[in-house]
Amino acid sequence: MSRLPLSLIDFCMIYDGETAGESMQRSVELAQKAERLGYSRIWYSEHHNMPTIASSSPAVLIAHIGARTEKIRLGAGGVMLPNHSPYVIAEQFGTLGELYPDRIDLGLGRAPGTDQNTLGRALRRDPRAAENFPNDVVELHGYFTGRPTVPGVTAVPGVGVKMPLYILGSSMFGASLAAKLGLPYSFASHFAPAHLVQATTYYRENFEPSEVLSEPYVIAAVNVTAADTREEAQEQFEGVCRSRVKRKISPGGRTLTDEQLDQVVNSYQGQQIIEMLKFTAVGTGTDVVEYLEQFATMAQADELMISLQGRTNAEAQRSMEILADAWELDPNAPAGAPGSF
Repeated sequence: MSRLPLSLIDFCMIYDGETAGESMQRSVELAQKAERLGYSRIWYSEHHNMPTIASSSPAVLIAHIGARTEKIRLGAGGVMLPNHSPYVIAEQFGTLGELYPDRIDLGLGRAPGTDQNTLGRALRRDPRAAENFPNDVVELHGYFTGRPTVPGVTAVPGVGVKMPLYILGSSMFGASLAAKLGLPYSFASHFAPAHLVQATTYYRENFEPSEVLSEPYVIAAVNVTAADTREEAQEQFEGVCRSRVKRKISPGGRTLTDEQLDQVVNSYQGQQIIEMLKFTAVGTGTDVVEYLEQFATMAQADELMISLQGRTNAEAQRSMEILADAWELDPNAPAGAPGSF
């Protein structure tokens, strides 16, 4: 049976007792294994001032991992465009596109990817910059196509590079913009489930064909915790939920007793944090496949972007193996062919 392509989003998690360098080395190994298993692509997200996430510079990370893989597509999921000049991003990803032809994706978001203090004082970004996101996307596209909106300015590298642009979002704004510009749309339902169906429905119904895309294309993100038994998978997922609540409530690493953490997890705030993981497939390979097929139908997805959820790297990698086997991924299929545009 033909199933949708599966891709991965890698947050480059820094686990307890680990350095950022060790986390990034694991990301290399994850990409190599994903390539062998038949996943279509891996995306890396831009986050700042987060002690447990090492992917603050997706372009640099992609360059490193691209040199250590052969065919899997690599991309930003995404670059938070208001943090940057579109021209600089065109040069960065133009460079990547020249180094790794037809392997690079550029997902674009308008959120800051950080807290307000870091945004204003460290990144020195104007909080109103997000308002110009639609114009920034158009400007960026112009550098790749050789039709710059800034007269006399060419992105080198960049101009002429085949660079698929994806609009990322978790609200109606991204759905509306992607539909209007005729670009593929990726919904962040792995942490923002509320508007998934509304947004993907609007995008499909209002999509305007463009020179790069004749029909709408939806990537929907979803969490996966797969294990050899249902009991083991459920235990892992409960641990993931507890860890997430602890990180959100105590980002500085303040020690909480198990009893204190229980109270926080069961509080209204704790349950709100756990609700962010609403779309999570938990169980054996068979269980996970059944969930993902139903999720894909609901999300009207053309591709699923998997966020592996485990208490440890070993658990996350085992989830990836179980899912690949159960989904019957073909390691010999051309990587990234679906939705490459």
